[in-house]
Amino acid sequence: MGQACTIVLRGASPHVLDEAERSLHDALCVLSQTVNDSRVLLGGGWPEMVMAKVVDELAKRTPGKRSHAIEAFTRALLAIPTTIADNAGLDSAELIAQLRAEHHKDESNAGIDVISGSVGDMSELGICESFKVKQAVLLSATEAAEMILRVDEIITCAPRRREGV
Repeated sequence: MGQACTIVLRGASPHVLDEAERSLHDALCVLSQTVNDSRVLLGGGWPEMVMAKVVDELAKRTPGKRSHAIEAFTRALLAIPTTIADNAGLDSAELIAQLRAEHHKDESNAGIDVISGSVGDMSELGICESFKVKQAVLLSATEAAEMILRVDEIITCAPRRREGV
């Protein structure tokens, strides 16, 4: 609405206050990105499950050692819904197994509903996330993995000698 507002944060300790400030800053950044680009995806780990399914199918069709790298990317994608479940204090192994089963059905909108502690339909629940933020996360993670893979040689040094030994 073009109006300014003040947000007052209170915390029991400086550490709690710093975390609250960081969380608020992250939320405002996501909000500003969503205002600039209003495209959204279903949330609750839905995008990662859809991508993991497609990447896993590619790994099965790829011969040789390349399939191992592709499978590793699948596991990395599954780490996000696993983390969502773990952070909510849920049984991530059970929920990921249920999510995989749901996503093997056609046109599944299944994701993790942390409120009920189960797998739910993200479109019915209205759980979504910013496309722009998801795109940035995937691009930066992929670029980091590529940079690590491009390291030709690792140089190691002998351990430093301790003084007085």
